[in-house]
Amino acid sequence: MQKENIEEYFEKLRYAILNGDSELARKIADTLREQGVEPLKVVNEAIKPAMDEMGKRYERLEIFLPELVIAGEAAQEVLNILLPKEGGESFIKGKVVIGTIYGDIHDIGKNIVAAMLRANGYRVIDLGTDVPPRNFVETAKKEGAMIIGISCLLTPSMYYMRDVISRLIDEGIRNKFYVIVGGAAVYPDWA
Repeated sequence: MQKENIEEYFEKLRYAILNGDSELARKIADTLREQGVEPLKVVNEAIKPAMDEMGKRYERLEIFLPELVIAGEAAQEVLNILLPKEGGESFIKGKVVIGTIYGDIHDIGKNIVAAMLRANGYRVIDLGTDVPPRNFVETAKKEGAMIIGISCLLTPSMYYMRDVISRLIDEGIRNKFYVIVGGAAVYPDWA
């Protein structure tokens, strides 16, 4: 596929995501996959810019949460088509346990981060949403993960993030894991 054609598909994909058109997004993703376009390139050139734009629109109150969620679902549809399902371990750079902390059910940002990690060769163990702190620690130990990723949108739930760190310290294994935190409730001083 020529570069001009790829750029046209990226433009159409951005449009589909911005408009929450999952059907169009899936069709474009199928075409890009068939043409052998690297998933990470699709993420960087179409999905991330579209979701960044949706985030800006949301911050400016130009759209509401349902539109943001629908765009996230369209982006997830693309990722489901482009990214390999979990499988062989030979290409894995490392394992990441990721989830949304207890008391929070929001997962758009977590899903995008998980998809980008997968596209970059990491095996992602996604615990889902409303995850108790102990589950992050137990799963990371069991799976031999190198990174624990904790997402949080709701401010009241962010305090459970501390419990994950406390458990790691109490068990004497804090230095075995990188811990990344993110989400609307998290700010640099908190991290």
